Amino acid sequence: MADLAILVLRVSLGIMFAAHGLQKAFGLFGGPGIKGFSEFLSGLGFSYPLVWAYIAAYTEVIGGIFLVLGLFTRGSAVLLLVLAIVAIIKLHITKGFFLSQGGFEYLLVIASVCAALILLGPGKFSITNRF
Repeated sequence: MADLAILVLRVSLGIMFAAHGLQKAFGLFGGPGIKGFSEFLSGLGFSYPLVWAYIAAYTEVIGGIFLVLGLFTRGSAVLLLVLAIVAIIKLHITKGFFLSQGGFEYLLVIASVCAALILLGPGKFSITNRF
């Protein structure tokens, strides 16, 4: 059952990150695209916002796909955890805990799942372990 639980965590988190990355990178699903995301990062005070926009968007897309497949699971989860922590610090921490006020509770759950996948690895149902 543990391997099945890991599969559920990997696939659900991977789909979520890939979808958000596609919003940021290509403007899919109503997202801002790379230009809009870069402008958003500029407003948060990031130096070289276009560079960071590409790094973050493609980390989400590729990392999300890797999580779904169970390929480079721990490395992908580390990079995605870093993105979640940066988002908490740069955008949500000053708004408190609750999502309804723009707080960090949702990102805390995401960060926790990333941390769990770092500790657990890809599980039996992954490309890495070839089923």
